[in-house]
This record gives sequence, C-alpha cells and structure tokens, in this order.
Amino acid sequence: MANTIQWGTPRARAVLATTILGSGMALLDSTVVNVALPRIGGELRADVAGLQWTLDGYLLSLASLILVAGSLGDRYGRRRVFTFGVVWFGAASLLCGLAPTTELLVAARVLQGVGGALLTPGSLAIVQSAFAPRDRARAIGAWSGLSGVATAVGPLVGGLLVELWSWRLAFLVNLPVAALCVWLARHVPESRDDRLTGRPDVLGSVVGAVGLAGVTGALVEAPTRGADALVVTAGAVGVAGMVAFVVLQRVGSAPLVPPRLFANRTFVLANALTFLLYAALGGVMVLMVLQLQVSLGYGPTAAGLASLPITLIMLALSARSGRVAQRIGPRAQLVVGPLLVGAGMFLLRGAEPGAGYLDGVLPGVLVFGVGLAAVVAPVTATVLAAVPERYVGVASGVNNAVARTGSLVAVAVLPAIGGLSGARYTDPVAMTAGWQASLLVCAAAAAVGGLLALGTDNDVLRPVEPGRECHSCGVDAPPHRTHT
Repeated sequence: MANTIQWGTPRARAVLATTILGSGMALLDSTVVNVALPRIGGELRADVAGLQWTLDGYLLSLASLILVAGSLGDRYGRRRVFTFGVVWFGAASLLCGLAPTTELLVAARVLQGVGGALLTPGSLAIVQSAFAPRDRARAIGAWSGLSGVATAVGPLVGGLLVELWSWRLAFLVNLPVAALCVWLARHVPESRDDRLTGRPDVLGSVVGAVGLAGVTGALVEAPTRGADALVVTAGAVGVAGMVAFVVLQRVGSAPLVPPRLFANRTFVLANALTFLLYAALGGVMVLMVLQLQVSLGYGPTAAGLASLPITLIMLALSARSGRVAQRIGPRAQLVVGPLLVGAGMFLLRGAEPGAGYLDGVLPGVLVFGVGLAAVVAPVTATVLAAVPERYVGVASGVNNAVARTGSLVAVAVLPAIGGLSGARYTDPVAMTAGWQASLLVCAAAAAVGGLLALGTDNDVLRPVEPGRECHSCGVDAPPHRTHT
C-alpha cells in the first residue's frame, strides 16, 4: 500500500491526522513547558540548574537518538516505530505530570525525549512513503502547515493550561492526544526500506549520547559546583565520547552519519548556521518567558501570547520565503535572515521592568519573526539539496539533531553567561541583567551564522537538468533530484 494513497481520500485524511497529531504533540509540548517553567520552579523549588535540566533532559535524549530512531523506522517499519514512540511519549508525559520532585521530573523528561526521537522522524517518513508521488508534495505541505499550528498555539495553550489548574496539566494533556493518535494509526500503511541490511549503528548512538550528556552536565553544573571532581569528570567523559563518536562514524561499516556528507562545503556551512541560529532561538525563547513573568509581571497566558506574532509571521511567510529561495538562490536569505534575527534580539533588550508590550516587546518580536521566516525554509532546503538523493533522509536527521543540539547547548550555557545561578532567576533585577546579557550573545551567534552563509552555493536549489525540474527542492518536500 506504500506510495498508493491518493489525496482527498478518507485514508489520506487518516494518515495526515495521525502524523500531524504525533508530531504536533511533540511540538506543542516543547512550547508548553517553556511557559510553565516559572510555575514548575515555584512548586518544586527548583533552582536554575533544575529548570535547565527540565529542558535539556528532553533535548538531550531527543538529539542523541533521533538519527538511530529514524534508522529503526526504515528497517523495522515506520508505522510500528512511530506508534511505539507515541505510546512511549504518552507514558512519559504521565510520569512528568505526576512527578513530585525536580529529579523525577527530569528523569521523566529524558524518557519523554526518547519517545519524541522515535516518533519525530517517522511522522514525515510515513507521509513521504504513503502518498502517491504526484500527491506527495501537497501532503507534506499540509503536514508542515498543520504541524506548525501546534507551534503557533503552543504558548497560548500552555499559558491557559497552567492557569486553569497547574503546570502538570501541560503534560497530562498529551494522554488523550496520544490515545487518539494510536487509534488512528491503524489506517496507516506499513512501510520500510527493504534495501537496508545489517544492524543500525546503536553503538555510535550510545557513544554520541554519552558525549552529549557529559558535556551538557558539565556546562549546567559548573556555575553552581565549580570545577569539582564531578564536573571535570563529566566534561572529560563528554569530550571523549564526542571524539569517539566521530571516530566510529569514520571507521564504521554502517555509520549514522556518512563522513562523505561533510566533504560538501554547503552542507557543512548550512548546518553550522542551523546550530548557531537554533542556539540563539532556543536560548531567547526560554529566557523570554522567564523575563516576562518574573520581571514584567506577566501571567503564563500573557507570556505565551507575547511571542505568538513570531510563529504567525513564520506561518504566513515561510512558504513564500522557500519559493523565493528556489527562484533566486538561498544565499541572500541565509545571510539577511540571521542578521534580522540578531537585530530583533537586540531590540528585545527593551523588554525590561516598566516597559509596555507595544514599545518594549513587540518591535523586537516582529523583526525576530521576519528574520526567522526569511531563513528557516531556505536553510532546510539547502541542507537537503546539498547531498545526493540517497542521503536526503540522513541529511534531514543530521540537520534536526544539529538544531536540537544548538538549543541544548544554549539552555546549558546562557544562564551562566547571564549570572543566573541558583534561585537568582526569581529576582527581577538579576533576571533582567541576565536577560540583556544573554540577548547580546544570542544576537552575535545569529549574526555569525549569517556571515558563514556567504560561503554557501547559491545554485544548490536549481534543477540538475533542464526539463527535469525538481518541483519541491527541499522547500515543500525532500527533493526528488539533488546535486551530488
């Protein structure tokens, strides 16, 4: 039944509903948790490190496992792995909602990230494999747009849930969504890549996870503990794990990341831009909800609504941005977009006590949103188009993991840069100082990413041969025909 589902049929709607619910659940959860952080900290008496681990525990397991999880779906069945991921995510969400301490909440968030890794790559892969080729771009466009709605409403939903009862409801709401998703999944055809042989690179994935965990642990704990034995050991194990991961990818027979991908300059630079951009984005969005609630006195719902224009701008302009990049080449947007993001972050320094939303928050939010809309679709398209077609799935997974790792690192280091250790984030004066210092760092990171994009190939999205055009070229879907 793979590649045979026609657009507009009942089964097509069931496949789209299943995959959108699954990916949307994971997207919604990330934004909901950001808004809930002050309430989590207050109820569980969590310090900055506890809040960092609440976010980074999820990002760590997600970024570490997303590549091998995609490989598992390709080998053993995309619907099977996706459904298992949804069930796992729902069960972990229940544990999050019931967690009585910060430590147990962090442990549950790590488990939730495992579920997110299992379902995230499978969602798009199911759509790609299930629909007939002529309907594939349209189906993926619908998947992208409707999944984006989850991101758009996430801050608002998060604020309402937190104020309706408790931050716990932000996790427990996943249970009925997961149940509905599993029920609908019976209409999804099974698919796998029969060309794959051997076992997935589980060892490489584990070693990479250990490396990320060690480095993250050292970065999060160092501001509080100093260079004690635990921090030094974690850092050393982390660095050793990252080096070992690189070595395994170079010498392994079935690496998660084929080394030949990094021989392409555009692929490397586009991923470097992705890392810096998503580090800046992840850091600012987390600190913004804290700054608005702690320093400006916003409630959770108002704090969630404050950043809503960013997502609305992206929903309105991202598709057009992708078409422009396909027509004129992506380089201009890869340079200008991050510079606008940095400018928006600089303007957000005006979000300080006493400032109103219209003069202190909205100008930065609008510029920030326009910059993201300019760069997000082109950078994803560039990464996919820079590799041979057989590696499109791997390239997408690498880019996704790079983005998550950027957010992971930002959440780990920015509080220390801003001097927000212990419970200082609850002090409006300290929070504002840390917020403004962090914004400068994030603006600089985004700007550096834009400058790196000057070295990318501006013709990467053009069709290979006249008359055999690539109608999606990674903007609306993974490209059918790409450059080698």
